[in-house]
Formats: sequence, structure tokens, C-alpha cells
Amino acid sequence: MRDLANLTTLCYIEKDGCYLMMHRVSKKDDENAGKWIGVGGHFLEGESPEECLLREVKEETGLTLTSYRFRGIITFVSDVWGCEYMHLYTADAFTGELPESRMHSCPEGELAWIPKNQVPELPVWEGDKDFLELLLTREKPFSLKLCYRGDELVSCREY
Repeated sequence: MRDLANLTTLCYIEKDGCYLMMHRVSKKDDENAGKWIGVGGHFLEGESPEECLLREVKEETGLTLTSYRFRGIITFVSDVWGCEYMHLYTADAFTGELPESRMHSCPEGELAWIPKNQVPELPVWEGDKDFLELLLTREKPFSLKLCYRGDELVSCREY
């Protein structure tokens, strides 16, 4: 199957007031290198957003989501990385266990449960702080456009 590089999913899995976060420290040439993000990844040809979400979460964490919710679309525009359309989800139930080996290292990075209010204090993309705030304050799905010049957020617009 073909990788559709500009279509992605991202999920913030919730447990005990924390989000499962990934510190991106494992991949070479990673646009997210050194940043903390949720789990997710690129669509494969023919996948729906939900199929991509479930596959990526399983691949990266070993967990099977049993309750998840679509939260919004984030459009990223970058002079370095091009354009990406990210389907954003939260999940509050899953089956399976996170093996200790996954918590310290998986192919994408290191996983950790981080209290929700501490996530914006981590090294995250500046625009992530904007949609993380919306995740905590909005019930309805939203659309956000984030424009970057290098690592600098130059505009953020909600639709």
C-alpha cells in the first residue's frame, strides 16, 4: 500500500488525567525530532481516518482503542515540510497493556503518561498548544489552520 504523506491522524489517549505522549527521539530525518506529540501517523492508500487511527495506535503502542472520538481537522502549512491534513482524535478506553519496553522505546520514540496540564510545558510544536487547549475546552469538532516558517508558528486561525 502507498503512504499518503499529507494525510495523518493523531490521538491523545487519556487515562487517569494524563495523555499518552510520545517523545520523538528514535527516527532519522523526523520533522518532529525532539518534540512530544500524541500517537498516530500517515494514512495508507484506501484507509479511512478511523482505520488509520486504529492501525497506528496499535503499531505504536500495542493498544486497541475501544472508545475514541473525532475532535477536529488541523491543517499544517510549512515552508519546510509542505502541507499536512491531520485528523485529530481523543480516546478514553482501550484494551491491552503497554509493555515496559514500549514505554522506553518504540520505533517512533519513547512513550510516557503525562498529566494533561503539563503537556504544554513539554517541548511541543507551538501550534499544538492551541489545539490542546481546544481539546480541553470544546465539545464540538473544530478546524484549525497552523502556518509555520521553519519551527516558528506564524499564524493560527480557527474556522
